[in-house]
Amino acid sequence: MILIKFTKMHGIGNDYIYINCFNETVLNPNETAIFVSDRRFGIGSDGLVLIMPSEIADFKMRIFNADGSEAMMCGNATRCIGKYVYDKGLTDKEEITLETNSGIKHLKLFIKDNKVDAVEVDMSKAILKPRDIPVDSDLDLFISEPVEVNGAEYAITCVSMGNPHAVIFMDGIDELELEKIGPYFENHSLFPDRINTEFVEIIDDKTLKMRVWERGSGETFACGTGACATVVAAVLNKHCRADEEITVHLRGGDLKITYKSDGTVMMTGPATHVFDGEIEI
Repeated sequence: MILIKFTKMHGIGNDYIYINCFNETVLNPNETAIFVSDRRFGIGSDGLVLIMPSEIADFKMRIFNADGSEAMMCGNATRCIGKYVYDKGLTDKEEITLETNSGIKHLKLFIKDNKVDAVEVDMSKAILKPRDIPVDSDLDLFISEPVEVNGAEYAITCVSMGNPHAVIFMDGIDELELEKIGPYFENHSLFPDRINTEFVEIIDDKTLKMRVWERGSGETFACGTGACATVVAAVLNKHCRADEEITVHLRGGDLKITYKSDGTVMMTGPATHVFDGEIEI
């Protein structure tokens, strides 16, 4: 057993345990993620994030879900890393680059009282070709396609933001029993790498409300890549317009998303420090 320092942070309720791997060593991040994420016997979180040196960017991120599986990307964690590295004095730059498993992300930090108040992330271009998401389909695009899930038919739009998303527009999302239906979407045979699923209500052409079932973690209070995928899907389905800032209401708070005409997605939102601590692993 070794004693490791950690920080708990959240992006509108999507909480992770952050470890500074400039100073700490995590020998088995998969098992560590399962342990620290346990809300009864661990610290309690949606997963584990390692902040590491990078040879191609200012910093590198590795992220592990609550079930120990490694994720490609997380928008909320990306914003929290921006806050962590600035507030903890690892950088004094207000624009930084972050290496992730889905490429390099560019972060713009908004400073208030010498601390990061919000972060804008260039989430790169949305991936729409089904085989690249991946979705087991030969279609050119997967937009509002009928899919049977556990005996019911849903119109699903699929988008990758570096990780795969299935977006469903529907009414009454507050009444959905996600813990019952979520696993059927996550593990559907159409999705070879499993899938994150967003259930979305259209409030108006600039406002959306969503709940999310994340692969490897279950329902979370927020998903940054999911909010981005939701806005992309809304534009593809003509519920919203490109090049306009869309507000996405999630259970933990709001994110501002813009899907640009060139395919790039921009995300802006807060990042919050909860507490620092030490744990034996």
